[in-house]
Amino acid sequence: MSILLISGSPAVPSSSSRLLHHIGDKLAAHGHRTTRLNVRDLPAQALLAADPTDAVVRAALAEVADADAVIVATPVYKAAYAGVLKAFLDLLPQNGLAGKIVLPVATGGSQSHLLALDYALRPVLHALEADQVLTSIYATSQQVQWSEQEGVLLAPEIAVRVAAGVATLDRALGYRSAAEQLAHAAARSLQDHPFVSQAA
Repeated sequence: MSILLISGSPAVPSSSSRLLHHIGDKLAAHGHRTTRLNVRDLPAQALLAADPTDAVVRAALAEVADADAVIVATPVYKAAYAGVLKAFLDLLPQNGLAGKIVLPVATGGSQSHLLALDYALRPVLHALEADQVLTSIYATSQQVQWSEQEGVLLAPEIAVRVAAGVATLDRALGYRSAAEQLAHAAARSLQDHPFVSQAA
């Protein structure tokens, strides 16, 4: 199954994008195909003007449409998620996340920003008609460290949450894949052996 990793951070590098890519690597190890979308790389003028006709923005929107699941990562500033991410989400159609499983991820300066995910980001994801919005993963910047030798180093409590989030998303995608295979098999069976009425 395909998973789109959306980084909503305007900074390079950032704790939220490092956490996002760490989660993506874990899911790739489960056999899922992951792709990355950095919102900061999209044309600023098109984002500010909410112009979905821009070729680069159009390609980004197509990536969202093609994904089975989306992981949205953002830093939290002043109890709100990143403005550049909001600008991109506003470009999605009303049902832009329909049929998709979404995992929200965020980092902030302190635990006091934790509720920003539930009160600011999750309602937007639901408004875009996400099929499932999984339990959010939030970490402070101090809980996501970087080592040139070892890469991302997570505090134990965050590592536990990441493991749970990865397992939940992997399981949900597994159920979806199995359901799609059953539906395909049923359709193929009907095609190969069409129902014939035995009525006189």
